[in-house]
Amino acid sequence: MSWLIIASCVILCCSFSSFFRLEKLGALKWDKVVHGNQAWRLITCIWLHAGVIHLLANMLSLIFIGIRLEKQFGFSTLSVPFCSGSVLSSLFIQRRISVAASGALFGLLGLMLSELLTNWTIYTNKATALITLMVIIVINLAVGILPHVDNFAHIGDFLTDFLLGFVLLLRPQFGWVGRKHLPAGARVTSKHKAYQYLFLVIAMVLLIAGFTVGLVMLFRGENGHDHCSWCHYLSCVPTSKWHCGN
Repeated sequence: MSWLIIASCVILCCSFSSFFRLEKLGALKWDKVVHGNQAWRLITCIWLHAGVIHLLANMLSLIFIGIRLEKQFGFSTLSVPFCSGSVLSSLFIQRRISVAASGALFGLLGLMLSELLTNWTIYTNKATALITLMVIIVINLAVGILPHVDNFAHIGDFLTDFLLGFVLLLRPQFGWVGRKHLPAGARVTSKHKAYQYLFLVIAMVLLIAGFTVGLVMLFRGENGHDHCSWCHYLSCVPTSKWHCGN
C-alpha cells in the first residue's frame, strides 16, 4: 500500500472535529499565528480535515494522483510538507479558521504539471497530456470559488509545488540512460537539457523570494487584500445563490 495512503489514514482521528476542536488541534487562525506566537499552526493545519467528505475526497485524489508520482519519484521526494499554502491563506483569510490538507493535493497537481514541462522531450502525446492535466487543474481550482473553501491554500500549494517540480523531478535524457550500451567512442548525450537547468534556477529564485516575502508580510501583520483588491474573487465569487461576506 502507498505510504501516502497510510499517512492519510494516520490522521483519520483528526478528521471528525468541530471547528472548535479543529482550533484546539492546530487549525490555522491568523491572530494566533501573528499575535499569539503560534507559528506552528502553519504546519499543523496541513494535517487536518474538516470532516468525512473532506477526508474521503482527499483519499480518492491520493489514490489517483499520489500513487503514480510516488512510484516514479519515490516516497521521500513527495513526503516533505510545505506550508506555503497556509502562509498565503493567512495573508488573505484572517477572520476564520482554516484547515489546509487539500493543499497537498493541489501541490501534487502542480508537481505533475512541472514534471511534464521539464521532461517534455521524453514524453509522447505531449499535447494530449498537457491539455488533460490543465482541464483537471482548472476544474479543481474552480471548485475553490465556492463559499467556505480555502482556495488560497490550494493556489499557494499548487504554485509552490509547481516550482518545486522543476527542482526535484528532473529526468535524464534517454541518450544518457542508455550510454552504457553505446560503442566505445560514441558521443554521449548530456544528462539534462539546457532548458531544464534554466527552469531549475528560475524556480529556485522564485521559491525563495516568494516564500520569504510571504513570511515577512505575514508576521508584519499585513493583509493581502490591501495589496490585491481583486484577489478575494480567487476564493469566493458571489452569486444570486450565495454571498461571500468577509
